[in-house]
Amino acid sequence: MFLNLLKRADFRNFFFSEIIFAFGVGMGTVGANWYLMEQTNSITAVGVMLALNVIAGFLTSPIIGILTDKFKRKQIILFTYFTQSVLIFVIALLLFTRGFHIELLYLFSIVNGIGWTTYMSTSRSLLQELLSSDDLIDGNSLIEICLQVGMFTAGGISGVFYQYLGFENMLIFNAFIFLLSSIFISRVKYNSIIKSTEESFYSSFKSGITYLMNKPKIFFFGVAAIIPLVATMMYNVVLPGYVNDTLQGSSIAFGLSDMFYGVGGFLSGFIAGSLAKKITKNVAITLLFLVSICILIGFSINNYVMLLFLGSLVFGLCNSSLRIVMNTVLMETVPKAFMGRAMSIWMSISLLLQAIASPSLGLLIDSYSPRIGFISLGLLMIIGVVIHQILVILSPSVKPIESKEVGM
Repeated sequence: MFLNLLKRADFRNFFFSEIIFAFGVGMGTVGANWYLMEQTNSITAVGVMLALNVIAGFLTSPIIGILTDKFKRKQIILFTYFTQSVLIFVIALLLFTRGFHIELLYLFSIVNGIGWTTYMSTSRSLLQELLSSDDLIDGNSLIEICLQVGMFTAGGISGVFYQYLGFENMLIFNAFIFLLSSIFISRVKYNSIIKSTEESFYSSFKSGITYLMNKPKIFFFGVAAIIPLVATMMYNVVLPGYVNDTLQGSSIAFGLSDMFYGVGGFLSGFIAGSLAKKITKNVAITLLFLVSICILIGFSINNYVMLLFLGSLVFGLCNSSLRIVMNTVLMETVPKAFMGRAMSIWMSISLLLQAIASPSLGLLIDSYSPRIGFISLGLLMIIGVVIHQILVILSPSVKPIESKEVGM
């Protein structure tokens, strides 16, 4: 049973740190989206805020990737969580003393963008160091459970927290959450593979690029793997206007729909590994993409909040399962010494897509309807499944993307 991994103290501390961090990110994201929309009545403003989030992550991603492969990953995570906590606390104090200023929300978004990008690169690289290759699918399942438990708990609580205590108090609590997460990660004990090196930042980044250029199938598989993540982030752009305008819902309905997505993600941690073992990873990836596409297109014709909750649950289940299976394949394939830089390159592409898509979606929704946003997300997921199918067709065997060499 994959829960046996929790008997290991190092992984258990990592596990709890991930849950707490995800809770903080989820609460901050839901609260900031609703607060900005309530203050400005503009989905475009929400899109711009997310664009700043991803641009900040995009600009810092190459540096983070190099740092992740150059220094101990635990120390990078600790520094990031502590800095994020301090900055969020300062922003909360400014909101208390100065009132609403949109630039403070944009600053909050930039801080979270850098923090999230660092988290995605370093935590996945640290997980790869903590576990053997045989435990990666189970470890990824548990980490997805962490992420979604934190997210759906935040989704369920944040709407109520926001309505009764306000966004400023939510940020104070958010700062405390990141400090608590850093305490757990500080207790993780492991033998780091990172060795002292005199290699320059430029040479380190160049070697990461060269590795992926020499492994085009790995590169494009990684591109397909980040599309579910992009779809999830864009879902947060479409959802506020969809709940508020199309379904005539409240902040509580918005928070609950986000929570149901998290419940689906939580269930994926128990299902994805078994599904991939029974029907192979390639078939599982294709099936999960297709179900996600159907759900997103279905949202575009839906008029009921309860169906949104159900659809969010299924979408969360499929999208999170995709991330578990595809991240496991990448961890089985990419050498540990290159994982930080490889992840940073894929994150850069992800963030670039988000930076382009988020304001574009915001303008589309403001000009037409939130329904068009879900159609656009469906089209994005179609691109992902097409890339994956092309890789399957071009590979010489039935299991090209599941072997250690990925058919390269």
